[in-house]
Amino acid sequence: MFNSFIIVLREGFESFLLVAVIVSYLRKANQKWLTPAVYTAILLAVSASLGLAYLLNKGIDDQTVTSLFGVTIGGYISQFFANEALREAVLGVVAIVMVGTLVVHMWRSGPKIQQHMRERLSVASSKSSRFAAIAAVFLFTFLMITREGMETALLLMQVRDPQLIQGAVLGLVAAGALAWAWARFGHLINVRRFFQVTGVFLLLFMVQVAIYTFHEFAEAGLLPNSEFLHEATEKFSPDGLYGKWFSLVMVVGCGIWLAVAWFRDKLKDARVAALPKLEGTS
Repeated sequence: MFNSFIIVLREGFESFLLVAVIVSYLRKANQKWLTPAVYTAILLAVSASLGLAYLLNKGIDDQTVTSLFGVTIGGYISQFFANEALREAVLGVVAIVMVGTLVVHMWRSGPKIQQHMRERLSVASSKSSRFAAIAAVFLFTFLMITREGMETALLLMQVRDPQLIQGAVLGLVAAGALAWAWARFGHLINVRRFFQVTGVFLLLFMVQVAIYTFHEFAEAGLLPNSEFLHEATEKFSPDGLYGKWFSLVMVVGCGIWLAVAWFRDKLKDARVAALPKLEGTS
């Protein structure tokens, strides 16, 4: 429950911020007539993300796959969906690559993300024709929100918890409340720290996903000595003897990181406050 709560809290809050930045920019730029394109894009992006999540979780029947991709390619796709261990292993690799690169990217460019978005929106909304401007803003919003939605879907598929839905719903409610608080009392919320500490959580969660992905590859029989490796990693799976404690390790790890960051911020503030006094005595 905790894992799904944190995942949806972070991804939901990030999505709310994206929408807030887009809508606020269009209003300030006197381009409010483009906001319907934004809301339409959000609706379609959420629908596409839910559809992908359902497809990856349930799969599609062989007849549909064959009609879409042909007999040969359709056969490989059907085998992929039929082999649950292989499907979960491949999706685990995709989740690790996607989330790992995005977290690192957010750490590097997080402080400038709003500026980059506004620059791209400025180009999109200033197209010469109304149709081109609507299409550009729609596509920009759709791609941004779809990325968040698909990332959330891939992450939630890695959570092995019967209370996943309850945690996800609570995370969405908390993300909405946090977004409202940011809009109303923005100076009280350190958004940079929020993304940093949840980024630490996601990277630790990716370690667990990597172990589980290795476990699933072994179960699918694609590794040398697969039986031995599958048995050896069983204890580290989410339901294993050691895997059950990994959520606690993630919480403690994030807590330690946050405490160290808070202490460093205090030291920095103390140094800044001491500078005028030192200058006055010199």
